[in-house]
Amino acid sequence: MPLIDPVRIKTLLGPLAGRFDVDALSEVDSTSSELSRRADAGAPAGSVIIADRQSAGRGRRGRSWLSSPEDSLTFSVLWRFAGPPGRLSGLSLAVGVALARALQQLGARGVCLKWPNDVLLAGNAGFAKLAGILIELNSDRRGSAAIIGIGLNLRPPPDLPSSALPQPAGGLAQALGIPPERHQLMAAILLELLSVLDDFAVDGFAGLKPAWQAFHAWQDQPVRILDEQMPELSGICRGVDVDGCLLLETASGIRSIHAGDVSLRRA
Repeated sequence: MPLIDPVRIKTLLGPLAGRFDVDALSEVDSTSSELSRRADAGAPAGSVIIADRQSAGRGRRGRSWLSSPEDSLTFSVLWRFAGPPGRLSGLSLAVGVALARALQQLGARGVCLKWPNDVLLAGNAGFAKLAGILIELNSDRRGSAAIIGIGLNLRPPPDLPSSALPQPAGGLAQALGIPPERHQLMAAILLELLSVLDDFAVDGFAGLKPAWQAFHAWQDQPVRILDEQMPELSGICRGVDVDGCLLLETASGIRSIHAGDVSLRRA
């Protein structure tokens, strides 16, 4: 499969092409690692790295993210914000809203969001993971820099040991019938990201909370919270607050759950 053409993506971005600087690589250790190195060297906001293959792609909780050009789209975006990283709570949820909107725009149905950073596809057999988001933050005298890493399955991954897939995985082709053309998909995602990140820079996550809850897979559903350091919690998922913390209604009242290393499961 030929490498993604940044010039073609720029054309599809139209008048907003100047907000992004896209680079496509055949292989890299990790798109986020490479973009972090470029950020340290002064890369501007809107820098994007897309890679056909990653030798050390990272997922949440230290897991690896498997990728191939035929079956997935893996990329990272650098965005800079004024102020300290503490102001960026809820950013992974905001990015989820952008992904869900872009996929809906392309005709995908059944796209949902799972707290704090997964995109799911609803099907007859339940939910399957469609995409994952991993955000790494750092700061300097200019403000805060966010490296937004995204891995999106175009097709369901091949059979793998259960240890490699902590939850069922799906592909965008299941929602569209055929895998989308990668340049159109990438451009649609970048345009939605631009809109969401510009809004986030002004209002934080608060202004995007209603949109996130509209995509929330388990809104008002019974769930379990798993944490290796604490006893299991169960209750009714009441969405999130303005900072992106999960709200769990328990017998003793509403509890606010921070992302940390917890796992959310349907009861």
